Amino acid sequence: MIPLARPVIGREEEDAVLEVLRSGQLSLGPRLEEFERRFATWLGARHACAVSSGTTGLHLALRAAGVGPGDEVVTSPFSFVASANAIVYCGATPVFADIEARTLNLDPEAAGEARTERTSAVLPVHIFGYPADLPAFEHWGLPVVEDACEALGARHADGPRVGARGNPAVFGFYANKQLTTGEGGMITLGSEDGKERIDSERNQGRAPDLGWLDHDRLGFNYRLSDIACALGIAQLARLDEMLAARARVAGWYRELLGDVEGLELPCEDAGGDERGWFVFVVQLPHGVDRDAAILALRERGVQSKPYLPAIHLMSYYRETFGHRDGAFPVCEDVAARSIALPFFPALTESEAEEVSSALREVVQQVRGKGRAGAAQS
Repeated sequence: MIPLARPVIGREEEDAVLEVLRSGQLSLGPRLEEFERRFATWLGARHACAVSSGTTGLHLALRAAGVGPGDEVVTSPFSFVASANAIVYCGATPVFADIEARTLNLDPEAAGEARTERTSAVLPVHIFGYPADLPAFEHWGLPVVEDACEALGARHADGPRVGARGNPAVFGFYANKQLTTGEGGMITLGSEDGKERIDSERNQGRAPDLGWLDHDRLGFNYRLSDIACALGIAQLARLDEMLAARARVAGWYRELLGDVEGLELPCEDAGGDERGWFVFVVQLPHGVDRDAAILALRERGVQSKPYLPAIHLMSYYRETFGHRDGAFPVCEDVAARSIALPFFPALTESEAEEVSSALREVVQQVRGKGRAGAAQS
């Protein structure tokens, strides 16, 4: 079975983790500050705060932006559910708006129509590593919190890397990400006061000098251990190489799948925006049963996955906020047809060929069954 993802872990990562284990200082040690400093330098950000996950990072970033009970935050319904959940954690309401058909990012025009007097922030998602239209949202004059969990290595047309504009931006380091610490995340931001607040809140609200039991604000246990930070430092040293490898795999897929009728591939970079490759997600042709296609791929030794379901149609969001089918037609169409293919730096060209051949065969097979069924009816 060709897996969906596989992290790049080598001797450097093993040695880095062992060094921390042998030091006896497993948390709140020197690796935390070193990882933050190195990450901020690589990205071009002023400040960075390491946290236990991308989800906890979004929660703290929204709090730092002033989001609280009774507020509304405009965001995308086409994302991993954590981006909306983090808004709910703050006691606020996620207000969804439809996405752009090309980039699959939050549509600025639709988002603008979703604003109300209760809107306190906007949370654009750089979906699948493609930069969202940040200038369009920054013009609102409201806080912008960026979900960059899938976008490490991406760059905006006007120059900075995603996460380096000064807005609170959150990266995730789960095992399938461009850089992994197993679990973990990073918040980048331009405000020193914001960093001080987040550093405190991730550590139970303790004072900056870590005064024992001096908790001057509400806090959480959102720390990232020195073990994870050591792994992140080792990963950061090879990040450029891993990003280049991901782009190479994406190029193979584009070449191999570009002529499959009705199959929609990730959009090409345009206007100066550059994708930071996280996953390779395709939209199956209309009329192809996605569940049947996933099963048929598995039978051919290829793992795939629906990616991503529409958040507003998940049970919790239907029941809690009253969302219904048809509210965001672009998102719903894309979500119903999208599948992620195996994608990781060590994927070989022959494996990409095997995946592409299987997908081409499956699309023809499943589409053929659909046409036969329609003819019989």
